[in-house]
Parts: sequence; C-alpha cells; structure tokens
Amino acid sequence: MRRIAVIRIRGRVGVSPDIKRTLELLNLKRKYNCVIVKDVPSILGMLKKVENYVTWGEIDRETMEALLRKRGRIGKKRLSDELMKERTGKNISQIVEDFMQFKCELRDFGIKEVFRLAPPSGGFERKGIKQPFKVGGALGYRGVKINELLRRMI
Repeated sequence: MRRIAVIRIRGRVGVSPDIKRTLELLNLKRKYNCVIVKDVPSILGMLKKVENYVTWGEIDRETMEALLRKRGRIGKKRLSDELMKERTGKNISQIVEDFMQFKCELRDFGIKEVFRLAPPSGGFERKGIKQPFKVGGALGYRGVKINELLRRMI
C-alpha cells in the first residue's frame, strides 16, 4: 500500500451534485487543495469518478516532508520542529517516516489534513487543465510525476 497525493485542479462552477459530493468526501472543497490518502479500492473508485477535476499520484518522503514544513498547519500555527517536539516529542522527519509506513495518521498529531497550495510556478502542462495528463494536460493519474508538480506548488 502507498500514500497518494490528490490535488484539486478545477473550480466549483458547473460541477454536478454527485461529483461535488465526492469531492467533499475527499476533503477537496477548493481549487489547489491537496490531501494525502491511502491507496485502497474505495478511494481509487472515488478518484476515478472525479478524475476530470483532480490529479493524483504516489507521493515520496522528500516531497511529503517539504509539504509539511511549508504548508502544514496545526490550527492556525505553521508546523515547525520546535512545535512538534513540544507537542509529541518527535520532529517532522520522524513524523513523515511513521506516516509513510502507516504507523500513524496526520490527525493523530493534530495536523490539518488539507494543504492549501499555490498555483504551480511555470503553469500547468502545455494543454491546460481540461485535458488528461496522458495527452499533455493536467488532469487524472500522473504517477510519481505528482512530486514534481507538488514541489512547484508548495
């Protein structure tokens, strides 16, 4: 089993109620929100349903750590090693290691599960946000290339 990063690419206008509900269940209520989910069949079915609004792929440890350091929040406070040492006795690297090995979840530490990202520096791929990734767009499954996109959005 792996961890999957899911990023909402398209906005709210013109979305059918069924797809809107699925996006809410995935905790993707706004454009450029990111969540990290498990690679289980029920989640993959949800991703298949909303593939015209999101992009997803397998996240690696380095990107996950960068995401937590830059965009991680506990309440309104930014995540830092000092804050995590105070609360849990672990630093961010140890938390990422445990999280990637499925020993814990982000909510166990009080970390918000939704990461608010910026639009990617340099823009999306050459065909924009209405085409699938396979043909040069931004939507759908992109495998490990999600890490490159995430680094541009952090």
